[in-house]
Amino acid sequence: MTKKVLLLGSGLVTEPLVEYLLNINNFKLTIASLELDRSARMLKGHPRGTAIYLDAGNEHDLESLIGDHDLSISLLPAPMHPRVARLCLKHHRNMVTASYVSPAMKALDDEVKRSGLIFLNELGLDPGIDHMSAMKIIHQVGKLGGKITGFQSYCGGLPAPEANTNPLGYKFSWAPRGVLVAATNDARFLKNGEIKAIPGKTLFHSHELLEVQGMTFEAYPNRDSIPYKDLYGLDGVQTMFRGTLRYPGWCHLLKTLVTAGYLDQREISDATTYRELAATLSGNGEGQPKDRMAAKMNVSVDDPAIRAMEWLGLFENAPLDPSLPTILDHFAKRCMEKMQFAPGERDMVVLHHIFTAIIDGEARTITSSLIDFGIPNGHTAMARTVSLPVAIGARMILENRITGTGVLIPVAENIYGPILGELDKLDIRCVENGL
Repeated sequence: MTKKVLLLGSGLVTEPLVEYLLNINNFKLTIASLELDRSARMLKGHPRGTAIYLDAGNEHDLESLIGDHDLSISLLPAPMHPRVARLCLKHHRNMVTASYVSPAMKALDDEVKRSGLIFLNELGLDPGIDHMSAMKIIHQVGKLGGKITGFQSYCGGLPAPEANTNPLGYKFSWAPRGVLVAATNDARFLKNGEIKAIPGKTLFHSHELLEVQGMTFEAYPNRDSIPYKDLYGLDGVQTMFRGTLRYPGWCHLLKTLVTAGYLDQREISDATTYRELAATLSGNGEGQPKDRMAAKMNVSVDDPAIRAMEWLGLFENAPLDPSLPTILDHFAKRCMEKMQFAPGERDMVVLHHIFTAIIDGEARTITSSLIDFGIPNGHTAMARTVSLPVAIGARMILENRITGTGVLIPVAENIYGPILGELDKLDIRCVENGL
């Protein structure tokens, strides 16, 4: 029996998902997005694929499409998921997203259960593969009669080493605003039994170096790690830490940019060029904006952060875009213009878990590491690791291979086991040591 899948959104991570689902003979796929041409290019004329223009804000059109398909995959901006979810409930349709479960989505859990539906969320890379690979180890330790005493998890999307060619050690394969906003989030974690709280403005003042498979990264806290104790059933652990990975030098640069004000979400009306913006942010005084910025940051003009700002063109007379509302938006646009992957360059995804455990009275350190590289002139590692778990989860729902109902995330073995197994066939796998 043919199953009809609706994909809402056609962003930069969607193409591997499209190819995967179109390889299943009894699936038909409709891509509905604002970018009709992009959707059509991804379908490549496939007879079981259809591209449709959709403004997801048009509830009538959105509802009509949801009602006409067996399952909806929402890769729209996360705030739009609850609207999609309510329409899926109305028409008794299942749903999959790659995003965190928001309070609005969680509030639908009881109703989704009563309807016998599955709304499977957090099914990308982080969140997603991080949950699944962590729960695999946690359950294995439990089956051995052991106990997890500490858990650290790190994830980063980066240029591959040979593509790490700019002073920032980073490149964007999608809109940079979300990455930059995340750089100002508060963080909270548990370390050796003590809760640590880090304000967003000082997030980059302290970091640690971490080596993963011969590569060295900077690791800094990622939002609030404490709820993962309950989420993973790790009551009693002494350490619970989730971190972000970047190449060395990133934290100093971001600390400088935050202090300078480039990540502020406030409007600025007295600057029309990047040079004028730098002059405004560096404060009143004599000298060139670069010199004044260095003085404000209490660093030399040869400091790596100042050199990176110069490389980005933040001291040039290039015009600001008058349509952009905030300082952060202007900075994000400059990043997008300067920090793109060149043709043929690869990105890289790194996911690394460290567990401490007691098994048979013996203390053990267990690791699980995923390193995946993009395909030159093909799919990025980020696109593969975000969209393929979504595609596999959608397939499992449509083939009735998931037990349980409600607003779910992939922490149950009957969900994460088959998905990790299928990812392994697609050459996306974790290397485990210590068990």
